[in-house]
Amino acid sequence: NAIASRLNIVISGGTGSGKTTLANAVIAEIVETAPDDRLLILEDTAEIQCAAENAVALHTSDTIDMARLLKSTMRLRPDRIIVGECRGGEALDMLQAMNTGHDGSLTTVHANSARDVIARLETMVLMAGMDLPLAAIREQIASAVEIIVQQARSADGCRRLVEITEVTGTEGSRVLMQPLFRW
Repeated sequence: NAIASRLNIVISGGTGSGKTTLANAVIAEIVETAPDDRLLILEDTAEIQCAAENAVALHTSDTIDMARLLKSTMRLRPDRIIVGECRGGEALDMLQAMNTGHDGSLTTVHANSARDVIARLETMVLMAGMDLPLAAIREQIASAVEIIVQQARSADGCRRLVEITEVTGTEGSRVLMQPLFRW
């Protein structure tokens, strides 16, 4: 079980595909299996639902963006960090948090496939304004993200989990991935 094993998870999908609904279900499972874990939930808009005693919800404001909020939360000693949606330069801070002892963290990303998640994260890291080579960014992603869960919404409006992919490392300049489940 990825949650009990404290794997870092990215939930991806298009608009209206059920990313937040799935994130809420994963968080409920985290609370069930690890009730003592301190969760920091960071969002622009309050959509994540978690009533756990050890959960702290923080929201962006006109003066505090997600990247700044993420950096500030490191001082709050979270066990797991949940970013409601990664959509900009804060992706670099999220990856660094996942790589520095916040195992079992979670975020959502708009992307149409597990492979697109990697490209999207690369683009968002570049938005942070750091002059990092692509190879270093890909290493960060491969080291931080362990599971990508892809959601999709079909033409009839049905939302479903369509793929679970394991990120297994890098080879040359490519992030290696292995599908574990496909709908």
